[in-house]
This record gives sequence, C-alpha cells and structure tokens, in this order.
Amino acid sequence: MSKINPSKGAPYARILGVGGYRPTRVVPNEVILETIDSSDEWIRSRSGIETRHWAGPDETVAAMSVEASGKAIADAGISAEQIGAVVVSTVSHFSQTPAVATEIADKLGTNKAAAFDISAGCAGFGYGLTLAKGMVVEGSAEYVLVIGVERLSDLTDLEDRATAFLFGDGAGAVVVGPSKEPAIGPTVWGSEGDKSETIKQTVPWDRLHFGDRTELPLDRQGNIKFPAITQEGQAVFRWAVFEMAKVAKEALDAAGLTADDLDVFIPHQANVRIIDSMVKTLKLPEHVTVARDIRTTGNTSAASIPLAMERLLATGEAKSGDTALVIGFGAGLVYAATVVTLP
Repeated sequence: MSKINPSKGAPYARILGVGGYRPTRVVPNEVILETIDSSDEWIRSRSGIETRHWAGPDETVAAMSVEASGKAIADAGISAEQIGAVVVSTVSHFSQTPAVATEIADKLGTNKAAAFDISAGCAGFGYGLTLAKGMVVEGSAEYVLVIGVERLSDLTDLEDRATAFLFGDGAGAVVVGPSKEPAIGPTVWGSEGDKSETIKQTVPWDRLHFGDRTELPLDRQGNIKFPAITQEGQAVFRWAVFEMAKVAKEALDAAGLTADDLDVFIPHQANVRIIDSMVKTLKLPEHVTVARDIRTTGNTSAASIPLAMERLLATGEAKSGDTALVIGFGAGLVYAATVVTLP
C-alpha cells in the first residue's frame, strides 16, 4: 500500500485583516415609502433601519468585492500574490457560471489562487470563515480571502411591504492566515431545511423561461416581476430569537468561554429587535460592544458580519485583539457561529 504524505499547515488560524465597501448611494426610508404603505417610524421601530446603501451600475458584485478585498489584504500586511484561495459568499451574482470568485481573484492579482462561490445566505460569511480556517490549518493555502458580498437591491420587491425596507448592498472581506495560538474557535453550524419556505426567492429562474405567464407574479402595471426575496417575518423572528441564541451559547461553550469573556458581539444584521433579544437572552454584560450596523447599512446578508466588524474597528468601538462572538443565520434555514480574535 502506498503511503500518502500528510498535510502540513499552520497549527492554528486567525483573521489578519478586514475591509469593507459600501455603495456611494445612501437611501433613506423616505425613498422606500414611495412604493409601500408604511411610515418611517414603523420601519425604524420594526427593524431599526434608518438608511441603506444601494449599488449603482458600476458597483457590481465583483467591483465591490475587489474594493473590500484590497482593504483587507492591505490591513493584513500581505500582497495579493500570497492569497492561496478566494471564497465568495453571495446569493446575488446572477451568472450561473463561472464563479465570480475567479474574476475577483484575477482582478486582485492573485497568483492563480483557488477560487469558488458558496451559497449559504446570511450565514455565508461564517461558512466561508470555517472553510478558510480548515484550509490554513490543513495546509492547502497559507492565506485565504473570505468575501461576503450582496447586491440585494436587485432582489428586492419594492412593492412588498414586509421586505422592501430591509435590504442593502455592500461587500465585506477578511484575510485568514496562520496563527501560533487559537484565534478562531470551533464552529457551531447547521441547517433546518424543513423551514426553507420561511425565506426564499419568489420565483425560480427557470420559471421565467419555462413557466406559464399566469403563474408568475405581476407588478402594478401588469409586468412580470423579477424574482425577489420574500420571507415570513414572524416565523423568522421567532426562530432567530429563540433558536439562534442557543446556537450562540453553544459556540461560546465550544470555545471554552462565557459571556463575561467577550468584548464584542457581532450578529448578522437582520433586525435590531432580533439583536436586542439575543443580547438579553445571552445575558451579555454591559461591557460587551454590540454591532448594530443595520441602522445605516440595512440587511446585507453574507456581507453584514464583515461590514459590521470593519466599522466597529474603524470607529474604535472595538479594538485589535478583542474577543468577539459572531453568528450568521438566514435562508435555508442555515446558521453558523464561532468566537474569533479581532484583527
């Protein structure tokens, strides 16, 4: 029997740098109210959202990713040529193939880095981070670029009162590399496919081509609506508040820590009420900084955690070396939580 050489990687992995990109256009609630019957007060009270960013024609998924990634690579103190793999989490890259990660890897000037996309909704950053950690420790890449990026404005039904105000665009990226000590804890992740109907795309792509027109949703002018994201708000809220607090606690336990050991809490930016409820359920001490980036960024799905992380560090609300609990959850339903040391 032939002997296979073992993999040789780093003993541990850590986040070395973070970067973010928010589109230049800032969209206040007043713009959303042009197409739905609601109010600024209702939107703020239900979601906490005051403004969000929407991408322009040139702010593509790839372009936003390149901007965020360049900042993360510079923050990590390495060159793009040292990146061995590029992992992109997105649900809003509309070309089935090739993966947008390959375009990003090329534009950044990586040296033929492995590159692929993953679809894990709002938990996508956590999934990508877990894969990156494995690559660094296993030895298939010394440095891995993890990107969460969305243009959810392309998948928003502006006539849907339940979701029109929720979504924003942007890209967040981190560089994961070798560490001499543990700096990314065990991941607690999973899926509950029996609840997949609670967050979904309104119409599968194939129905636009093969479907009966009478079965497709129409706008007020009678035109076929482009597929959008829809959700059962109350069901998602209950699941996030009660089940995801348990997952967050499991991630703390897996890392061998308690809430008192935390400096920062960075949950997926889905809804301020969900965030506040999780803080209460987890009994986080007052000294823990809580990310509430959703107020001015909206829900950016896979991009929300790295964008929130970048902003906390940029504003000084969090600092390098802080211990942070991160958790993402969303369509699938899927989730991923872990504890990290901030770069």
